[in-house]
Amino acid sequence: MDFTDSHQELYPQVSNFQPTNPQPTNPQPTNALPKIVREMSKPPESYYTVIEGLKRIYKKKILPVEERYRFGDFHSASLRDCDFDAKPMVLLLGQYSTGKTSFIEFMLERAFPGQRIGPEPTTDRFVAIMYGEEDRVIPGNALSVDANKPFNGLNKFGTAFLSKFESSECRSPILEHVTFIDTPGVLSGEKQRIDRAYDFTSVCAWFAERSDIILLLFDAHKLDISDEFKRAIETLKGHDDKIRVVLNKADSIGSQQLMRVYGALMWSLGKVVRSPEVMRVYIGSFLDRPFLNKENEKLFLAEANDLLRDLRELPRNSAVRKVNELVKRARLVKVHG
Repeated sequence: MDFTDSHQELYPQVSNFQPTNPQPTNPQPTNALPKIVREMSKPPESYYTVIEGLKRIYKKKILPVEERYRFGDFHSASLRDCDFDAKPMVLLLGQYSTGKTSFIEFMLERAFPGQRIGPEPTTDRFVAIMYGEEDRVIPGNALSVDANKPFNGLNKFGTAFLSKFESSECRSPILEHVTFIDTPGVLSGEKQRIDRAYDFTSVCAWFAERSDIILLLFDAHKLDISDEFKRAIETLKGHDDKIRVVLNKADSIGSQQLMRVYGALMWSLGKVVRSPEVMRVYIGSFLDRPFLNKENEKLFLAEANDLLRDLRELPRNSAVRKVNELVKRARLVKVHG
């Protein structure tokens, strides 16, 4: 008897075995990370109780002192309910073409209204990417007077800035819990800085004060820090705990070059950021495409998971940050009075 025939008689089920979970023919790119991006942590039940308590304390104890000594004329405008109810903000800063807008698209897993991506300086305005039932763009002048949006304080920068500010609303699971602030690419020339019709660094300082995380993005091929970018980083003093550094587009170079680029980036940051502590740098390629270089794929995935874990916990930690910011404001009001 032939061995093949006897084998089929003894074990017919093995001959006709079909895998129950066949491998997909078109697997998703490994850096898409769909589950991590969508699964944002929700605020605990005590979050809303804390927020209501902060509102009462501010209106009863702090606001009367601010009004008596005209605190808003010298520092920041009085807080409104929408400032306490606002979702956590993520501010992105970097020179042009470092991947700020692409990073937001990567997080949303979709394009958002009004986005512009290219190798040249494409984003020429501040854009607040927020949740909305339908895709639309809201101009800055309308945003600054909307009682439900936390941007009333931007009126002090004038219409020149408000014409360069807008909100992009779209449906995305992550935007139900967090708001992204996209910024213009920081320019390197003095002429371009003078041509701005508003104070760029002051606007960055305003957003930094209200943000939960500040991401400084660097391109692996452009590590120089221009004078305007240096001034923008210096305005972040006092918010060191919020700053995260992202070395983007790192998949375009090999391991040896990446080691040198990382060292050069830390050297450049050491001359600008006056801190005895080493800043956390996330290395990867936060673009909606497969990695160009698979050599460091495991490293990029591990770094992406670490960064997304920070972002994922923002809603849960938002109440603690708001308490901290109100305490800082109360101390400033006390000194002012």
